[in-house]
Amino acid sequence: MAEKRARLQQDPERKIDWRKHKAERKEQRKQWREAKLLKKLEKAQLQKQQEAQKLKVEQEKEEKRESRGRPYTVSVALPGSIMDNAQSPELRTYLAGQIARACAIFCVDEIVIFDEAGEGSQSVEGEFEGVGKKGHACVQLARILQYLECPQYLRKSFFPKHPDLQFAGLLNPLDSPHHVRIDEESKYREGVVLDRPTKPGKGSFVNCGMRKEVQIDKQLQSGIRVTVQMQPEKPDQKVRKGIVVSPQHPRTEDGLYWGYRVRLASCLSAVFTECPFKDGYDLTIGTSERGSSVEDVTLPDFRHALVVFGGLRGLEASVDSDQNLEVEEPSVLFNHYLNTCPGQGSRTIRTEEAILISLTALKPRIENAVQKAKES
Repeated sequence: MAEKRARLQQDPERKIDWRKHKAERKEQRKQWREAKLLKKLEKAQLQKQQEAQKLKVEQEKEEKRESRGRPYTVSVALPGSIMDNAQSPELRTYLAGQIARACAIFCVDEIVIFDEAGEGSQSVEGEFEGVGKKGHACVQLARILQYLECPQYLRKSFFPKHPDLQFAGLLNPLDSPHHVRIDEESKYREGVVLDRPTKPGKGSFVNCGMRKEVQIDKQLQSGIRVTVQMQPEKPDQKVRKGIVVSPQHPRTEDGLYWGYRVRLASCLSAVFTECPFKDGYDLTIGTSERGSSVEDVTLPDFRHALVVFGGLRGLEASVDSDQNLEVEEPSVLFNHYLNTCPGQGSRTIRTEEAILISLTALKPRIENAVQKAKES
């Protein structure tokens, strides 16, 4: 201390300027705070960019997931009287099988069967009394279509022995995506709720066509058909788990074709007025050899399309017998009235043939309309 005091006394210029020293320290602290604040701002900015990037990735995933789904539906309507044109019960059954196969191939979501004479039943709870007895063709066609749409492992639960289904076992299977085999991995499965006791707070057990039952997330009444989204199987899991979803969920979320529903209509006008969709069909197409050529048509954007086929006497017979319609020409009922097979070589095209021909011609036009709607 004495030496330091002596040194300062010998060199007075080396005296510490405390005011200057304090100002320098203050400036250093200011720079340090500014650097710290800048670093904090950079960190916040980087975090913000990362969150924005994460949000962008999630949005892209969501858009990709949405694009994978199919938001639109295609419905087909035809008269049940076409069954009366078959000469035997076996041929009636085979005719229904042809229609089911055609609709499954082209991913038809709804089949509407209407009575050409306007006197049909709206229920499938009827009896088929034999070839030549009219009035039950619609019911038999509906029952066979429902039978073929149902996965094989569920048919015993929903279709008891019935005369209408006497020859249904001879028909070709639809082999649709929802007809899942026993050991096949699938995100979704159709099932029937079992009458089996469960613990409080636990869901019901469902037969989904697997070696073991699946436990769902809800308690439901036994005997009803459900669509189950399967959960990933865990190694220590004793029971396979699943979540009940809407029957439309596989189509809207993953773009899977998940079968068709069958609806009975008492007449042609009921096909439109009893539409199950909230806003009805926004694209309606009638088919006839008297319509304009399908080659000249461009379909607009739509949500629910309906394609209507006539019977042996065409759509004119259905219009004439429908007391709810005050029109003479069927063409006024539709947005488009098309001839899907111009220059046909046969005098007549059978309805089961017309379905294949028409859906083949309309499929690329439907896809173009959907693609344009996505791009706009």
